[in-house]
Amino acid sequence: MSNKFPEHFLWGGAVAANQVEGAYLADGKGLSTSDYLPYGIFGEIVDREEKDIIAIKDRAIDFYHRYPEDIALFAEMGFSCLRTSIAWARIFPNGDEQEPNEQGLEFYDRLFDEMAKYNIQPMVTLSHYEMPYNLVKKYGGWGNRKLIKFFTHYAKTVFERYQHKVKYWLTFNEINMSLHEPFTGVGLPRSSSKEQIYQAIHHQLVASARTIKLCHSMIPDAKIGNMLLGAVAYPLTSKPEDVWATHNENHAWLFFGDVQARGAYPSYMKRFFKDNNINLTMTEQDKEDLKETIDFISFSYYMSCCGTADNSPRLKGNVLDMVPNPHLKASEWGWQIDPLGIRFLLNLLYERYQKPLFIVENGLGAKDVLTADKTVNDDYRIDYMNDHLVQVREAIEDGVEVLGYTSWGPIDLVSASQAKMSKRYGFIYVDLDDDNKGTLTRYKKKSFYWYKSVIETRGEVLKAK
Repeated sequence: MSNKFPEHFLWGGAVAANQVEGAYLADGKGLSTSDYLPYGIFGEIVDREEKDIIAIKDRAIDFYHRYPEDIALFAEMGFSCLRTSIAWARIFPNGDEQEPNEQGLEFYDRLFDEMAKYNIQPMVTLSHYEMPYNLVKKYGGWGNRKLIKFFTHYAKTVFERYQHKVKYWLTFNEINMSLHEPFTGVGLPRSSSKEQIYQAIHHQLVASARTIKLCHSMIPDAKIGNMLLGAVAYPLTSKPEDVWATHNENHAWLFFGDVQARGAYPSYMKRFFKDNNINLTMTEQDKEDLKETIDFISFSYYMSCCGTADNSPRLKGNVLDMVPNPHLKASEWGWQIDPLGIRFLLNLLYERYQKPLFIVENGLGAKDVLTADKTVNDDYRIDYMNDHLVQVREAIEDGVEVLGYTSWGPIDLVSASQAKMSKRYGFIYVDLDDDNKGTLTRYKKKSFYWYKSVIETRGEVLKAK
């Protein structure tokens, strides 16, 4: 067995525009659904035009102005890839304009040019937990079929602009999360029915497929993928009822991959829709559009869970409510740590789809403490990532084609769930607290140098346990 990852394996980190950029109304940007969630995905939906508040995400870590400093730090670690997102409302402030906001386009030109200086490949998510709020207010979010046209117009605009700068694209971040937080995912009220949510998801899946077709025709040398919240479940017990419940729980999120990678709705969803009295409006053209499939599967992985037919207590982890595994330990945020789960998930997805895979989010959120000598001794993060990367290497030895790995939050950022800084993921500490106070100065953590050595040696320094 080789101790090294493949030569062309892409190493890096992943961020989201609404969690790092700040400058939330700068240079013509419009309000987004993320701006209407100033206290995070689980918080109150606040009308920012009505209420005068200051939210931590309004400035975030000010990546909008400080990106040259941050890109240089990523380059020092040896990044060959940085996953980020474009804030849709920077390009089309209301979402339904014909002409884009030039200042927004220019910002991403500068960002991608800065990355190119260091030979860092951008991987760009077109919609990462945000959309122009006007599309919710005026059209009812993704419940309205018109959003397909607005999204593909946006996608075409950025494909034209960045076709020579960006060769890796993703359509929607963690597309399956709309089942759990419909406002963030599809711009629908949290009280929406299952039928309304799945209809909105259908429009999003059609938009994704049309966008994939656009990318294939406009940038033939590019690759475009989807992005799943990898919520793999194991049976809590060997009871057949638990095995079947787990089978159905995995189908709930694999459905999105099945449509995007196989080009049609799977048969099990037809049974699900029938049992739940869900009647979708789906045209013949929709079915034809869905046949355009992704080039690779990308996913986030933080934890596994269990499936059971019983009413067992559930815990909150990465948006989903999950039944905990009695055999696993948890992080201080209650997220269960399961390195072997990432190998299981990689094998599961590769066997199912036979398409290349890309791990675009993985990492440990922790309450880091800055020492007197301005560092963080985050051995717990090093252990977590070491153990997961060892299992990624094992999956590659299993024969799984893995394109790359971008850790979540290589620099501390505002958490999506609660809009706080105290859950830190980065190799780089940012001086900012939950009360939005701090200098925003960047400091290298112990893990910064560890990840640098992992990349330099292509994983040879990883320690199997």
